[in-house]
Amino acid sequence: MVLCSNRIRKILQTTACLALAAALAIPLSAQSATQTRSSEKGKRPVATKSADKRSTAVAKTRARKTSVVQAKRSTAPSSKRLAKNTRKKSATTLARSKGGKLRVASGKSRRYTAAAYSRPTTVVRVSVPARLSAGERLGLRSSLDPLDLNSSVALVIDQDTREVLFSKNDAAVLPIASLTKLMTGLVIADANLPMDELITITQDDVDTLKGSRSRLAVGTTLSRGELMHLALMSSENRAAHALGRTYPGGLHQFVSLMNQKAFELGMTDTRYVEPTGLSSLNQSSARDLATLVSVAYERPILRSLSTSPGHLVELGDRMLQYKNSNRLIRNPDWDIGLQKTGYISEAGRCLVMQAKVADRKLIMVFLDSAGRLGRTQDAERVRRWVEEQTPPSQAVLVRPQG
Repeated sequence: MVLCSNRIRKILQTTACLALAAALAIPLSAQSATQTRSSEKGKRPVATKSADKRSTAVAKTRARKTSVVQAKRSTAPSSKRLAKNTRKKSATTLARSKGGKLRVASGKSRRYTAAAYSRPTTVVRVSVPARLSAGERLGLRSSLDPLDLNSSVALVIDQDTREVLFSKNDAAVLPIASLTKLMTGLVIADANLPMDELITITQDDVDTLKGSRSRLAVGTTLSRGELMHLALMSSENRAAHALGRTYPGGLHQFVSLMNQKAFELGMTDTRYVEPTGLSSLNQSSARDLATLVSVAYERPILRSLSTSPGHLVELGDRMLQYKNSNRLIRNPDWDIGLQKTGYISEAGRCLVMQAKVADRKLIMVFLDSAGRLGRTQDAERVRRWVEEQTPPSQAVLVRPQG
């Protein structure tokens, strides 16, 4: 009986202990869970706050970039403003690189969107009116003539009889351009200077008046005869200037002799200031030029050099081929004994010739011709007109065709 009661007591104590343990375990687990939840709650706000900071920074960065792009789009210059700024800063040149940057010559660079330059740039071309010749300013080109010539001034005479066959404004005094070189050659020929003497082109021979081109570089050395050939045949300006510069007594003495020779020949309308014809102050009349052609024709060297179809110049390891500036020289229908062409804007296109037409020796002068082919067309018209006259002394003016 006592044994049973002890066993029951132990069972009850064990049950009570278990119940007490269970009772105690529930608050501990709840407290643990509560602490766990509290700790999780404590950690979660920290993570959320860090994420929010990152998202805010990204948003600010994006907003800042967007505002910068929008500001640059609004401040990107239009094509008109860019052109205006470019005009203000004439020393600044603009060039676009592959990276899309607009680089300025001063070293600065700015990045603009492509949209600012998507519109095409308008290019305005301004036509500069051609400079009027002296003949145009005097109204000579409006003068009419039976042959309907392109030249403002024309004169055709019989070389043997001095009979005037055709004239148009032959007393007008105009710039004569490279017809000047015919007097340059005449002075050199009459001076009996050695034609084999070597002459070197210097900087003094370079044209600074008109900026004309030349194939004779500074330092080129040729004989006086070759320089004469190029000056009369191809109207080489540096060659003509070198002939005058190296004349005994210098350039000033040479120009003085040119004017003295003109005075001796009775060329009262003629004046020279330099030996090339680039200056518009070199002036003469058709009558004076006809006299010059007649006298120059008496010099065999001037006849030979001025009518040469071409000339090959050897310059070290180079060979330069020069052609006659008068295309009629290469025309088999023409028998030309002496010729010279000329052109500057103030003089127009000019031509003087001695030619045999219909068994007559004629001297032709054409000044201030309009158009590149005007002077040669005038010569062709005169030739056909003379051929149609039989006899020439009783000629009736016939208007040629073409």
